[in-house]
Parts: sequence; C-alpha cells; structure tokens
Amino acid sequence: MTGAADPATILVIEDDASLNAALATTLKAAGLRPVTARTAAEGMRWFAHYSPDLVLLDLGLPDRDGLSVIAEIRARKQHEGGQTPIVVLSARDAEAMKVQALDLGADDYVQKPFGVDELLARLRAGLRHAVQARGSAPVVRTGDLEIDFGLRTVTKAGEALKLSPKEYDLLAELAVNLGRPVSHADLLRAVWGSDRADIQYLRVYVGQLRQKLGEADGAPLLISEPGVGYRLARF
Repeated sequence: MTGAADPATILVIEDDASLNAALATTLKAAGLRPVTARTAAEGMRWFAHYSPDLVLLDLGLPDRDGLSVIAEIRARKQHEGGQTPIVVLSARDAEAMKVQALDLGADDYVQKPFGVDELLARLRAGLRHAVQARGSAPVVRTGDLEIDFGLRTVTKAGEALKLSPKEYDLLAELAVNLGRPVSHADLLRAVWGSDRADIQYLRVYVGQLRQKLGEADGAPLLISEPGVGYRLARF
C-alpha cells in the first residue's frame, strides 16, 4: 500500500461473472482500484503482478479450492505479500469451512448474500489493520497535519496533538480514506464496533476532533458531508 492518498488495490478472485463485475463497480465507486480474476490461476498471476493491498477471495473456484489460494499467499515471503489481508467471500455456510479459512490465514469472512455497506466496512477495516500492523507503516499528510500509523502519533505544524483513543481511531479511519467521504454507519462500526451505536457519540467526537485539527490553508480539515458522513480533506 503506497499511502492513503492513493487508491488501494483490491484483487477480486470470484468466478461468477455477474458478481465479479458488480464487485468491480462497487469498489470503483468507493474510491478503490479493483483488479478482477475468475480463476485461482489468474488470481495468483495478478497477485504477483499487482501486489494488491487486499484480496477478496471466493472459496468455490473452478480450478482450485480457494483454501489452497489462502495457503499459497500466506506461504510467500513477507515482501511478496505474505501479510496481505484476505477477506473470504463464499456461499458456504459450514462452520468448519469458515474455521479452516481463518486458520489458514484469512483475516475476515463474508457470507453470500451480503450487504454492500458491510462488505466495504470490512474491506476498510482490513486495509486499516494492515497499515497499522506494518513496522514501516506509512505517514499520512494533508496540509500541515501528519498521522503516523506506526507510532500512532498525530502532529499539526510539527506540534503533537493529544487525542483520546476514540479520537485517534476516528481520525485513522478518515485518514485511510483520505479525501473520500466515510458514512456515519461505517465510522460507528470502525470506532464503536457497531453501526447501532448512538450517532450522538460520533457527533460529539467529531466536534472535539474538529477543534483539535483546526484548518489548513484557511479551510477545515474535517468536513461534514450532509446526509452521508464525514471526510478528511486532502491538501
């Protein structure tokens, strides 16, 4: 992952042509860069070529079981993508299959049929966790604001900002999606673990965070998107 300012590349390995195309459209609309494959062999070729930020993998592939794809990705050396997040997408509802996928190294499991909002939230969580887990985690900069994911520090014009854990988590979710709106529901899931959490909590923390972040070039850094959510401005 080159940084939050660049679209994250999502490798979709799904043999169903209509779902494959729908996922590509959904990911593009969410500001992500989809690369699609319909077989395990094609998927592994694109994995080697694009070094994706996350793999969205169907288990029921025509040429190989998706479980073996998980094992192959995890067996690669770290610089070749061994730590790439894998979100499994499958119609299989057997608990044993889910456990096996997670034991092999999958990071999350989404069962078909699925909601688009839930899927995107899980993808963002996977991308965010991957960024934070890397020892060489990128630093996101916008205006005079700097967020260091590795150190979990935030500075403004070179001065450290004192953020609460919730304020940092909220800012981190917005920074991963720098320049793109993040919905109220997605922020509630990311920070409070459920989109059913009281939205008033979100409004209070946004207000506190907005005061601490201030402005860049005379414009606010944390922007409200009416009827949608919030966005961290890109300068």
